[in-house]
Formats: sequence, C-alpha cells, structure tokens
Amino acid sequence: MLLVLVATTAWGGVSPEEAARLDADLTPMGAERGANADGTIPAWTGGITAPPPGYEPGARHLDPYAGDPILYTVTAADLDVRGHLLSDGQKALLKAYPDTWWLNVYPTHRSASFPTWVYEAVRANATRARLILDGKGSVADARVGPPFPIPHSGVEVIWNHNLRWRGARVERSEGIAAVTRLGRYRVVLLDQLLGLPYAAQRLDAFGKEYPNVLLALKAKVVAPSRLAGNASLTIEPIDQTNDPRKTWIYDRDLHRVFRNPWVAYDFPAQYSDNLRTVDDLWLFNGPPDRFEWELLGKREMLIPYNAYRLDAGDVGPTAILRQHHIEPDLARYELHRVWVVQGTLKPGAKHVYSRRVFYVDEDSWQIAVAESYDLQGRLWRVDEAHAIDFYDVPALCSALEVFHDLEQQRYLVNGLDNERHAWRFSEGSDPREFSPNALSYDVR
Repeated sequence: MLLVLVATTAWGGVSPEEAARLDADLTPMGAERGANADGTIPAWTGGITAPPPGYEPGARHLDPYAGDPILYTVTAADLDVRGHLLSDGQKALLKAYPDTWWLNVYPTHRSASFPTWVYEAVRANATRARLILDGKGSVADARVGPPFPIPHSGVEVIWNHNLRWRGARVERSEGIAAVTRLGRYRVVLLDQLLGLPYAAQRLDAFGKEYPNVLLALKAKVVAPSRLAGNASLTIEPIDQTNDPRKTWIYDRDLHRVFRNPWVAYDFPAQYSDNLRTVDDLWLFNGPPDRFEWELLGKREMLIPYNAYRLDAGDVGPTAILRQHHIEPDLARYELHRVWVVQGTLKPGAKHVYSRRVFYVDEDSWQIAVAESYDLQGRLWRVDEAHAIDFYDVPALCSALEVFHDLEQQRYLVNGLDNERHAWRFSEGSDPREFSPNALSYDVR
C-alpha cells in the first residue's frame, strides 16, 4: 500500500533515453526542432542569438522583423477558411467586433531564445524534477527553468509556465488601463522590481535564505497623482501548502504598511476594475490545485508573437487603446505550435471560473492565449500575451497582456510602458529588497 501511495503523490522525471531527445528531435526547451509539413512553421535554429544592428544596450528593443509583409488578415468573414487556426476565444472576439477587430498574420519566426546555462539547467531538470501532488501541489529537485521539458500531463505544462525562465532580477515599468465600454480609460503607472531566486544562475542570497520562493514582486504607483506613493509587495512561494502567498500594501495617506490577508486565486486584481483575477496575471500564476488539468495535445495556431510594434517607444496608450480592444494594426500574429491544456474546477473548490483553456507556446512555455468560462459554462474572458524576445538577455517575455471580458464588452491592458524606461535585467537578488520594511522605506 505504501508503494501505491508514493506513486500517486509524486511523479519523477523522464528516463535518460527520453531526455536525450532534447539534443535530437527536440530543442533544449522541449519544442519540436523541425518545421511543420508545409514549412509555414520553420525549423528551430536557436532563436535570436544577437541584437539587431543599431540596438543600444538599455534602450527599447528594435524590431528585428520590421520589414516583414503581412501574409494575410483574418476577419470574422474568414472563419470558415481560417477558423481552424484560431481558438474558440479568438473566434468569439472576431464575431463580437467584426468591423473593428482583425488579426494581421506575419511570417513565423521562432525567435524565443535563452542563455546556454538555462538550457543546461532544463536538461538536468528533465530527469530529476519531481511533481508533488500532495497539498496544493509543488515541484521538487528543479532549478532555474521549466522542470518538465517533455511533459506527460497537463499540470506539468502549468508548472512549466509558472517556472519558465524570464530572468533573475527585473526592473520595469508597468502601465495598467481598464478600458470602459465607451473606450475611456485611466492609466495607472507603476515602477516594479521582480526578483526570481529560483531562476538565478547561481543560488543567490535570496534563494539561500528562502529556498521556497519562486518570485517576489514590489510595485510603487507613480501616477495618477491621487494614487502616487501607494505600494505593494507580494511573495510567491513554489509550494504554497504550508507557506501561502504573502502580500503587503503601503498606504501613502496613513504612512503604514499593512498585511493583506487574502490576495490569491480568484480575488480581483488591484487596479483591474474587476476585469481579471489575481491568478490571471501572466495569463496564469499561483498554485494549480483548484483545477483538474488535462493535456489535450498540441496544435498549430495563430498567436501573438514578436510584438515589437506594441512595445515601441514611439507609441503610447492613445495609439494602442481603442474601444473594445487594442489597435489591431499594431498587433502581430504568427503561426506557432502550442500545447493545449484544459483546467476543470474540482468538485467543492471555489473559483469564479468553471473551466480554463490555455494555449502554451512550445518554444518558451509562455501561455499565449487563455480562455475562461463562468460557472454556467459560458465563455467569459479571453486573454492574450503579446510577447517579445528581449534579445540582450536573451529571454522571451510577455510585453503586453490584454484581458477581454465578453460579457461587459470591456478589456484590461497590462504593460503600457512604452513612454518610460525599458526593462532592466540583472543577475541575483537580495531578500532585503523584498521585505515589508523595504516597502515603507522605498516610498518615502
């Protein structure tokens, strides 16, 4: 009986023979190296391995594919011909806004790339990482990047997304806009510091002192003036069974730091006007325990990719934000292979979603498109992550996230940082940067 219990509560990595595929028919991240049958998805050749000519370190990222032509445009009238390349949520958006929303499709570039040492860590994870099913779920014996590059279950893909490599310490700006049905909005601007001790090349001070921390996120509001000075701090553990997420807020008027006792799962996200949940951030984050995850396989699909035009410094909220959706001519879609994972709410579990479907980029493990269904089973929200390769690092990260609410005919955008400083990546983080005391000190 004990052997059965162990087998059902922890799953091990793949065999060395299967892991050898990461140097053969699979990339180091576990994607298919080869092109698709008709060549519309090219073979993987390493992604972007050097910045394009003219790029200056620390500046906003130039578009390496600025000269690409539009191959075709998908509209609501094209669903009979192109619908098989779209998700149900993408088709719903086209049907909801047939006159103003379309998908411009460009040549596919498998641009996602990562440092060599990240690839080495993922290879090591393939054979040693263990999926822990007890409690809220966790991963053991993994470091730096995705733990299951050759996944055999839906929850392994979810952990690959949660533990995808996106740098070890990131300073960035964040602009958030909740757009009304009439197209009105207010942009909340924040300065953020993100520490990811799990992702550090060498175990840093943060990781040594707090080995269970996946990430820490500190944010300070800089605009509008009536909110400027408010701040927050979130500590996200890997295993949250006995160590749940912790959040603190700093109130500028009271000059006090308060512990926020419950900010997780389906709690409405701050500054979102109730257009997304806390666990919608990055299209999904946090423990996966409230859903049963099913791996539905892989498919070819049009997803947001190489969104350098949306991230350019010469565009801003007035150019990007439109009524009902972002400006379609600034978005770029490409044909890529994605893993499809479905989550169904467990009996007795609490959440505002009854079902979620994620479409996960095979080259980066970033969820590119997400669909969420309400408790009556109706499609409610459709989210997209417009990613770019930060080729100076390199790392593929979501530069702009759009959360569509079909019922309210509204949407939320995260990532409107175009008119502010570019992301800054560095190696290693200090736990003293992410303490409640530091939160109050930083905003004085």
